[in-house]
Amino acid sequence: MRDDLKQSYRGTTILNLALSAGVTMLVLLLLLIKMDVFYGALVSFSKYVGVFQPDLVQRFTTLFITLICILVFVVVFLLLQNTQVAYVKKIAATMTEVSKGNLDAEVPVEGDDELAYLASTLNTMADDIQTLIAKERATEASKNELITNVAHDLRTPLTAILGYLELIEGNPDLDGETRQKYVSIAVAKAKQLQQLIDDLFEFTKFSYGKLALDIERVDIVKLLEQVIDEFYPVFEQHDMECELKVEIKSLMMNGDGALLARLFDNLLNNAAKYGSEGKLVIVELRYTEPVITINVTNFGPEIPADEIPMLFEKFYRVEQSRSLRTGGTGLGLAIVKSIAELHGGEVGCTSENGHTTFTVRLPVDLDVNREHLKSL
Repeated sequence: MRDDLKQSYRGTTILNLALSAGVTMLVLLLLLIKMDVFYGALVSFSKYVGVFQPDLVQRFTTLFITLICILVFVVVFLLLQNTQVAYVKKIAATMTEVSKGNLDAEVPVEGDDELAYLASTLNTMADDIQTLIAKERATEASKNELITNVAHDLRTPLTAILGYLELIEGNPDLDGETRQKYVSIAVAKAKQLQQLIDDLFEFTKFSYGKLALDIERVDIVKLLEQVIDEFYPVFEQHDMECELKVEIKSLMMNGDGALLARLFDNLLNNAAKYGSEGKLVIVELRYTEPVITINVTNFGPEIPADEIPMLFEKFYRVEQSRSLRTGGTGLGLAIVKSIAELHGGEVGCTSENGHTTFTVRLPVDLDVNREHLKSL
């Protein structure tokens, strides 16, 4: 019985009240047994002071016994509650420390009652606040990194554009062939700058929730076929071929067709740029209800294993100098990850045995009731 009552603060309090009442009853019983002694003492005292009145002495005897019982009850109850009161003080002291910013303060969890639950909740709250602060700091660091990388990547092509334009402006006697060469380089750098700005703007919309998906029924097989068809000029430019492996002719899913097309466009563009040595890109679609898996594989140099986890971070490039020569902005795979996650999916990468595979997993039945999605 006692163990069950001890499971809750209310039960412990009731038990302590009962124990205090029991002790008080025992004291009352002893006082009643010794009533004659108390009564005789009061009679002698009243006769001594010359105010002896039997009724008055009787009332004082009853009042005296009552006061003793009340005092006994209060003292016993306070002694029994002392442990809980001390525990409440510990919790209060810890809350004060947390409010002052000391998030390492922790109150020991004692027992299994409401106070223990309160202590556990307080400790969890402090841990959650620490985690939130760490995330805020990471976000702030990420923003600072974004600004630094944007400034660097914008400055590089902009410096080249200004340099060639100044050469043209400062040398009016340049022959036509040289002038055209400088103009072509400046235009190419301007396009690279425009691509970076476009990618950055799009990535920012994805990352900071400024985009509502336009959800519709999309035939993912037809979408892949269309994207690959539109990409053939790029494959021809790199002297490459693309093979689509799919066992079904049609597969409908909920999604934003334009963004899904951008996702696969970025993956194919990445494969064409960094897998051109292999001369082949394989796109494979598999469906295992309720998830669609699309693999985009290119052949050539492998990506170091320690760099794979960072591939989908903004502005990250494998082999920086080669990426800059190919015109990569470092945002393509970050955009792929953002689009996949907006659709409730995920993206990963493996690189071994002379080939690199990017894997996209998407649910067929996307939850259109999520607050940032439009209804069908």
